Amino acid sequence: MKLNVLLLALLVLVSLLGCSQGGSLRKMFYKNTCSRAEDIVKEETEKHVGANPNLPAKLLRMHFHDCFVRGCDGSVLLNSTTKTAEKDAIPNLSLSGFDVIDAIKEKVEEVCPGVVSCADILALAARDSVSVQFNQPMWEVLTGRRDGRVSLITEALLNLPAPFANFTQLEQSFESKGLNVHDLVVLSGGHTIGVGHCSLFSNRLYNFTGKGDQDPTLDAKYAQFLKSKCPQNDRTTTVEMDPNSSLKFDSNYYNILLQNKGLFQSDAALLTNKIARKKAVKLVDQTDFFTEFRQSMKRMGAIEVLTGTAGEIRTKCWKVNS
Repeated sequence: MKLNVLLLALLVLVSLLGCSQGGSLRKMFYKNTCSRAEDIVKEETEKHVGANPNLPAKLLRMHFHDCFVRGCDGSVLLNSTTKTAEKDAIPNLSLSGFDVIDAIKEKVEEVCPGVVSCADILALAARDSVSVQFNQPMWEVLTGRRDGRVSLITEALLNLPAPFANFTQLEQSFESKGLNVHDLVVLSGGHTIGVGHCSLFSNRLYNFTGKGDQDPTLDAKYAQFLKSKCPQNDRTTTVEMDPNSSLKFDSNYYNILLQNKGLFQSDAALLTNKIARKKAVKLVDQTDFFTEFRQSMKRMGAIEVLTGTAGEIRTKCWKVNS
């Protein structure tokens, strides 16, 4: 009898743990309530990527920023009201693509009003935008997320990993979300597409230790190239995070990283840890990178999700239901 009680308790505990890590998400969540949901998201995303090839990097980053604050609940999509929202935090001011998510949501609402969450649409659109290049899904997206009703600027500032972070800070940030060093190195590979603002790495070029010096770990020739693109105090110019390959999702990020050409301090920080560096060397192999990226994205997409009756299904992604 005692053994049965113990086993029951263990099963309940495992069940609860599963839910906290996204255990309530599943394949084809909308099969019976909105069978075309994922097809609509895919079709609309592909149209927008066709018009703007920079979109995959934008939506991938938006998904990341959403999941690291309050979990993957679409809170990054909300506009500020009486309280300033995540969207208006300094790390999020350079996010774009909100209009695309709104447009996709509108199309889904026409077919299935009040059924599909904005959080799921963002997760699917991020995957589908990156996948256009390959004409097949690059990772699996389980669905069933619901939308949060809270979005606070302070939480974005506290939770988003900074481009100036050292390895310890990055590790702690990922650990707080249930992710490990492996996920940190793998997900950093998302920097293979997209651009970065000069202001986010100019300290490495002009004032690394506060003495008007350059980061000695940054490849000298690359530093000179960056200086030619980014005059001191430039706050508007952007440069490719993966030079000459910023529109192609591949493993080249790790080649560049190992040549000491990682753009941000947070990129270079990966080489300061033996375990992380070893993983970076392994991920130069594109097959390994794609395999590991699939798994890490699935884990990230399950961070602190709202499911069941928690949260809501927003009618408009930029505001909570009244």
